[in-house]
Amino acid sequence: MDSVQEVIVRDAQEWESEAVAVVMLESYQQYAFDLPEERWVEYRDSIRNSAFSSAPYARIVAELGGEIVGSVQLFLSSEAAYGKPEMGINSPIIRLLAVSPGTRGRGIATLLIQEAARRCLQLGASTLNLHTSDMMASAVKLYERLGFERAYDTDTFNGDTLVKGYRIELPGSLLLQSAV
Repeated sequence: MDSVQEVIVRDAQEWESEAVAVVMLESYQQYAFDLPEERWVEYRDSIRNSAFSSAPYARIVAELGGEIVGSVQLFLSSEAAYGKPEMGINSPIIRLLAVSPGTRGRGIATLLIQEAARRCLQLGASTLNLHTSDMMASAVKLYERLGFERAYDTDTFNGDTLVKGYRIELPGSLLLQSAV
C-alpha cells in the first residue's frame, strides 16, 4: 500500500461485518499464545461474534485504499459494553480497537480513537472509557500517550486476569485538538 494514501474513518456498513471480523481477528491473533488455548478460543469467538452484533452504538472503521484496515466499537455504558450495569459506567466506552498488522504505525488507531472521542462530545459526554490488560502492553502505551489515565474504580476481573480501566476527560483534551 502506498503510504500517501488517505485513511478514511467512517461508520461500518452492515454488509462489511465479515471484513471487520477479519481485521479484528488479524489484529488480536498476536495474543493467541499469551492465553491458555481454551481461553483464546473463547476470546477469538467473542471477537468474531462482536463484528456481527447490534450491541455497539457505533462501529467505526478505517479504510485505506478501499480496504478496511481498522475498527473500534463505541458503547454508551458498561451495561451495553459488557452486560454489567453494576460497573456503574454511564458514559461511552470503546472496545476492541483493532488495526491490521500490515498497516500499523500509520496512526490509524489514533484516528479511530479520535473519531470515537469526537462522537462522545456530540453525545454530550465528557469522558471516554476503555478497558485493557497488561497483555496488551503496546495498546496501553498508546492510550497513555493519548492522555488516558487509569480509572481504578472501573477495574474488573475476567477470571484471574485484571482488566484495567482507563478514562480520558474529553473537554480540552489533547486527543481532540488534533482531531479537527
